[in-house]
Amino acid sequence: MLIAVMMFSFMDTAMKLLSAHYPAMQVTALRALSSLPLLCGYIIYRGAFRGIFEVRWSMQIFRAVLGVAMLTTFAFGLKSLSLAEAYSIFFIAPSLITALSVFVLKEKVGPGQWVAIVVGLVGVLVVLRPEGTGFLTLGGLAILAAAACYAMSAIAARVLARTDSTESMMFWLLTMMAAGAVALSYQRWVPVRAEDGWVLLALALSGFFGQLAITKAFSTGRASVVAPFEYSALAWGVAIDWLLWQALPDGYTLLGAGIIIASGVYLVRREAVHAEAEHP
Repeated sequence: MLIAVMMFSFMDTAMKLLSAHYPAMQVTALRALSSLPLLCGYIIYRGAFRGIFEVRWSMQIFRAVLGVAMLTTFAFGLKSLSLAEAYSIFFIAPSLITALSVFVLKEKVGPGQWVAIVVGLVGVLVVLRPEGTGFLTLGGLAILAAAACYAMSAIAARVLARTDSTESMMFWLLTMMAAGAVALSYQRWVPVRAEDGWVLLALALSGFFGQLAITKAFSTGRASVVAPFEYSALAWGVAIDWLLWQALPDGYTLLGAGIIIASGVYLVRREAVHAEAEHP
């Protein structure tokens, strides 16, 4: 998980660099297109292309739409926010996943978990600035929208996992995202600069290896142990912000991030306790 978070931090850095020169929708297209060849090679290596068309198309399309929306709003938010600020807001995703699981998956959530969800939302408000000036910024709201799309995508992935293979989910998500984002950004497409070739290479490699690492993490380790390490992204965000843009998060960002992380860790631990109680 630590390797996955590191890789995804590098991927987000590449997206932030690209978002300064290209429209957000085109950044989404470049993200999907750059990693697709690597993913296809990996699926061929595993011999997992057999049955790739035997999927639940409606759910696959729905998840791809969410993926396009998530990456586009995230790339848009990165134009005006630092990585640390973006991560701090995005950390609300586990709380949103828990809340959505009640309505979509009919899972039971206790009073303590609802309190943690509300506390996490309060943390987001702190990051967005309690006086209201930060809340009205498009960048902050875009990251919040990206977190909501990620949460819905995670719920959709849980439903899809009951019938579709991991390889087919990864393949169709990237393929449909690439097709959709290219179609939506075609009219405003900006020619890719030659000097951005290394950024695209970094984007492809970090996204691909990050996905492999996070898949390995959750397949071999307990979620309650593995998931909290996702919050190490904040350390990477702070370090990269300082090295590349000489920017450091302010007190509000760090305070809000601490509140959100605490609520997220509590939710992960509570979910583990419930899982052990149901399946001792």
